[in-house]
Amino acid sequence: QLQASGGGLVQAGGSLRLSCAASGRALSSNVMGWFRQAPGKEREFVAAIGWSGSSTYYADWVAGRFTISRDNAKNTVYLQMNSLKPEDTAVYYCAGKYGRLSQNNVNYDYWGQGTQVTVSS
Repeated sequence: QLQASGGGLVQAGGSLRLSCAASGRALSSNVMGWFRQAPGKEREFVAAIGWSGSSTYYADWVAGRFTISRDNAKNTVYLQMNSLKPEDTAVYYCAGKYGRLSQNNVNYDYWGQGTQVTVSS
């Protein structure tokens, strides 16, 4: 099970830190990713991180605003989001997979339930 948390309402320019905690599953050997889905839109890739944390991969539109990280001792993955914009409003999901980093959601094997992020202008 993956449990995403940390979402909420924030003004444009603000920051949020999302967490994704796992229970009943060790994340340390898995690639972890964050995706988001806005109303009426398809789910899109945000960021991914390799099992050790040394490899990361971001969507181009992130443009240095977000940072993905992980703490394998706590079985948790994070997404620090800065300089938030109204267009970042979406439900954010964490997901895990085996193997290599990927931006394709169909390659991910298990998913959390999502946390809502709302950015007001």
